[in-house]
Amino acid sequence: MFAILKLLLLSISSQLNADQGFDVRRHLCTVTRYDVAKDMANTSAVAANNIPNGCTPIHVNLVARHGTRSPNKKRMRELDKLASHLGELIREAEEQNLSLEKVPLWLRGWKSPWRGKLKGGELIRKGEEELYNLGIRIRERFSELFDEEYHPDVYPIKATQVPRASASAVAFGMGLLSEKGGLGPAQHRAFAVTSEIPASDIILRFHDCCGNYKDFKKRQEPAVDKLKEPVLDEITSALVSRYGLKFTRQDTATLWSLCKQEASVLDITDRACGLFSPSEVALLEWADDLELFVLKGYGNSINYRMGVPLLEDVVQSMEQAIKANEEKHPPGSYEKARLRFAHAETVVPFTCLLGLFLEGSEFQKIRREEPLELPPKPPQSRNWRGSIVAPFAGNNMLVLHSCPANSASKYFVQVLHNEQPIPMTGCNGSDFCPFEEFKEKIVAPHLKHDYDSVCTAKLEEPEQKPASSKLSQLFRCLLSLQNDDTRSTKDGL
Repeated sequence: MFAILKLLLLSISSQLNADQGFDVRRHLCTVTRYDVAKDMANTSAVAANNIPNGCTPIHVNLVARHGTRSPNKKRMRELDKLASHLGELIREAEEQNLSLEKVPLWLRGWKSPWRGKLKGGELIRKGEEELYNLGIRIRERFSELFDEEYHPDVYPIKATQVPRASASAVAFGMGLLSEKGGLGPAQHRAFAVTSEIPASDIILRFHDCCGNYKDFKKRQEPAVDKLKEPVLDEITSALVSRYGLKFTRQDTATLWSLCKQEASVLDITDRACGLFSPSEVALLEWADDLELFVLKGYGNSINYRMGVPLLEDVVQSMEQAIKANEEKHPPGSYEKARLRFAHAETVVPFTCLLGLFLEGSEFQKIRREEPLELPPKPPQSRNWRGSIVAPFAGNNMLVLHSCPANSASKYFVQVLHNEQPIPMTGCNGSDFCPFEEFKEKIVAPHLKHDYDSVCTAKLEEPEQKPASSKLSQLFRCLLSLQNDDTRSTKDGL
């Protein structure tokens, strides 16, 4: 009997230690802060440097998501409704003389931290710091590329017109060019951030104008909700049993949303997040990852095929850098970095176009445009995790290297995801790929799909002349944007 009791106590102690080591901030899908995601990448990344001696970087492409932001208006409205419903649940329990001993004190009379706020979704201070520090680290890491006097043609900085993206570009530029000017005690300098109007920005906001994608997403959202229902129902039942309140499935979903916002924006992990056990958090994270996979990732080829204009822009910039290097253009006369700031809807499709976070057999399926299996349910491990794929300030960097001593290939591409080298399945699992091989195996299969054929093919008239295609595309895009009274308000934006 004593031995059984001892084993039971050891089991409880082991579980408590495991729970104490659990950090919910690592499980927030696309609401994860960059410092947390970067730390996760550091612990799992391969430390080896695969860059051969004699290779030097000659160009950098950056595609980054905006930094940590406040909840958007839709989320704030949901939290206000949650506050009202929680009040009703508490009053109902009191009227029925039910015990409230199991109900956390903070839930009684809880109000949203964002109540009364009229606008949302803006970049917060943590988000500014994420991009500012990223700019400093990139300048230090590639000092030979950023040793010239700033010029917008040499270091173009581009962003969407959404304020949190353009503000992220500004914060990054302040870090990149810190102490490079003469403005104020911090020696800042002015720099340019350029944007396309939403109706024509098919490089950074291609999802805005892609009619076929919008139709696909609208059709798929109910199916995604069905996929998530068993998880929400299971956890709702556990919450009702644990706290004695009649929570609904919607309550559970909103409490999880509150947990993510509190943990990411406010650094509070012991209130809404404390309602869930680690195993429940893992299931909720997986449900979020499913949604990201189906609606923005590898779940359907249209999710990333519509990002081909961005891929083409990246490759074109590298080809121009190679030409400048081969022709020995003088310093200051050619581009050395192209720096872009956008959204999860930009970074996730671009990540898929590069074939990242795939196993070998999955990459071949992508090339054949075959559907992939959904990410496996916990406790099984999976590559696809939104907290790593597209956290706040998440980014992909493509660094073009000149390797003159290499007889087989003089130019190589290295891919860095969240600043860490990441294997490219399409390049035999290497993160350092010959440029021509990169174009042949990773880029070329996508280029048979131009943006117009992916996004508007079903709307095209057979007799339409190519000369008018751009004008008609702009008109359709303007019409599409006009019909969208509100932007998508998912957490991933």
